Amino acid sequence: MSIQQTDVLYTAVATAENGRDGRVATDDGRLDVVVDPPKEMGGSGSGTNPEQLFAAGYSACFQGALGVVARQEKADISGSTVTAKVGIGKNTDGFGLIVEISATLPNLDAATARALLEKAHQVCPYSKATRGNISVTLV
Repeated sequence: MSIQQTDVLYTAVATAENGRDGRVATDDGRLDVVVDPPKEMGGSGSGTNPEQLFAAGYSACFQGALGVVARQEKADISGSTVTAKVGIGKNTDGFGLIVEISATLPNLDAATARALLEKAHQVCPYSKATRGNISVTLV
C-alpha cells in the first residue's frame, strides 16, 4: 500500500550529472560521489555505480526492518550484518536488476534466523518497493 504525501516523514534528494559516468550528490552534501560504470560493463570502475548505491541502501534498510521484527519477536540480533548483492543484466526490454539478501545472525539458530528474514522482507520499504518488479532472493 502506498503512502500519501501528507504521510511523508523525510524526503531524500539526490541529483545525478552525466548518468552512469558522472557524479551523484545529495542536496545536503552528505553524499557526493563519482559514478562510473564497472569494468564488467565497459567502464573504468574507478567510481561507484548505481547498483552499489542501491545495494548499500537496501542492506541498511533491510537491517533496520530486521531490527523491528527482532524487537517484536524478542530475538537477539546483536552482532548481525545484512548484505545485499545487486546484479544488473540484459533482459527483453533493456536491462533489469536481481537482488540477493543474506544475513549473518550469530545469536540465532537457522530456523529462527530464516523466520526473521522472511518477516523483515515483508516490512522493509525497499522489499515492498521491489516486490513484483525484480527478483529478490533471501539466502
